[in-house]
Amino acid sequence: MKKHLPVRRKRRRNCLHCNELFYADYRNLRHQRYCSKPQCRKASKKASQEKYLSSKKGIGYFKGVSNVNRVREWRTSHPGYWKVKRDLTLKALQEDCISQPVSNQSDTCNLVRAALQDLCVTQPALIIGLISSLTGNALQDDIAETVHRFIDLGHDILDQPIL
Repeated sequence: MKKHLPVRRKRRRNCLHCNELFYADYRNLRHQRYCSKPQCRKASKKASQEKYLSSKKGIGYFKGVSNVNRVREWRTSHPGYWKVKRDLTLKALQEDCISQPVSNQSDTCNLVRAALQDLCVTQPALIIGLISSLTGNALQDDIAETVHRFIDLGHDILDQPIL
């Protein structure tokens, strides 16, 4: 037989700063007294700091000769700390790789692929599909005109006479 646990109802609370109703976060139901608005969060932070500083642990925490000397020593060892803006984009996250010579060149002959020119000659459907997608036209006349323009451009790049 299952035991039925009591169901906790969500209860709205009044924010101590703005006095508006809000639902507290379920993980912090017992302690949350302020809503999540930015000005209310600031008020909550201020109230909790004042509460800590007035407690036994917090009285004089930031005062006294030892704390003043500690802060002065830190400031002299870190001059301009609060003024320097660091550019994090300049530092690379990885080191440069040192190129290594290929030790077994005989094994690489199986990895060599066919040249682009040989591949294009054997794949006319690829070329037609590529030209069609680049131009947005599927008409044969437009594709033929584009193919002739690409061939002329290729001859110019390779410095070959047009046949």
